[in-house]
Amino acid sequence: MANNASARKRIRQTAKRTERNRARRSRMRGFLRKVELAIASGNKAEAVAALQAAQPELQRAADKGVVHDNTVARKISRLSARIKALAAA
Repeated sequence: MANNASARKRIRQTAKRTERNRARRSRMRGFLRKVELAIASGNKAEAVAALQAAQPELQRAADKGVVHDNTVARKISRLSARIKALAAA
């Protein structure tokens, strides 16, 4: 257990930050899920709209340090490629 004021404060700060990051990560995953469902349904217009809605949320997560920048770039790139493939199929 924390034994001084600064250690107790660090515990409080860490708890707040963890909760905030958990919410951000969850929100990001929700947006990704919507894109995945749109791709699975085969509706290109819906998938494009879902990806456009997801991109700022993913970028925000990267900016806040919840996920790495390259992780977001990779996810957007792969989703874009899958959406593009919908038109070809």
